[in-house]
Amino acid sequence: MTTHIALCNFTDQGIRTVRETTKRADAVKEAASKFGAKMTQIHWTLGQYDLIAVIEAPDEMTATAFALAVSSAGNIRMETLRAFSKDEMNGILAKLG
Repeated sequence: MTTHIALCNFTDQGIRTVRETTKRADAVKEAASKFGAKMTQIHWTLGQYDLIAVIEAPDEMTATAFALAVSSAGNIRMETLRAFSKDEMNGILAKLG
């Protein structure tokens, strides 16, 4: 499984309907399984981003398809970062020689 951190901001549509944000988050969690992904965490934040989410998916294509589906609903804009566990990072570092 690959891990991705999603940095999200509400769109104009999303902020107009902000009272529904927790219900939408529940729906997104359910939708993730249709892609073979899992949204393991979601947090509403202060500062540059309105939300952050941790997404696990079998590969980058699955994670990207899920992110595009969520974003296409029009409530958020999403920037997705590939995250590496300590073990994955140790594997990467081992390739350095």
